[in-house]
This record gives sequence, C-alpha cells and structure tokens, in this order.
Amino acid sequence: MAYSFTNKKGVKYYLHSKKVNLKGGREQVIYYFARDIRPGAQEAVPAGYMVIETAKTGMPILKKA
Repeated sequence: MAYSFTNKKGVKYYLHSKKVNLKGGREQVIYYFARDIRPGAQEAVPAGYMVIETAKTGMPILKKA
C-alpha cells in the first residue's frame, strides 16, 4: 500500500518517486505527491525526511529531518 497523507482540507495525497537524468548526466531520484496511485508509489517516507504541509496551498512536501 502506498504512503498517504491527508491535508487540512481533507484531500489525500500519495507519495511517489522517479529516477531522472540531469543535464550533466547524473541520475537523481525525485519524490512527489499525487492525488492518485501511479507507478512508482512508495510504501514509506524515505529515511531522513519528514512530510510537512505548505501553509498557502495545503500541498504536502518532503523536508529533510
């Protein structure tokens, strides 16, 4: 089951990850939240990170702990 976060407005978001190639050729993993479960859904928050909610929009984001 994918990790989910419900914001103050009652909207549920699911955590996903994706490997992307940067301009210099380096590969990096990015994390993002979506309202539905897609390929790349994560079971848990990565080690060293915590989920916070933006004050303006209520969107969840990952922040280093």
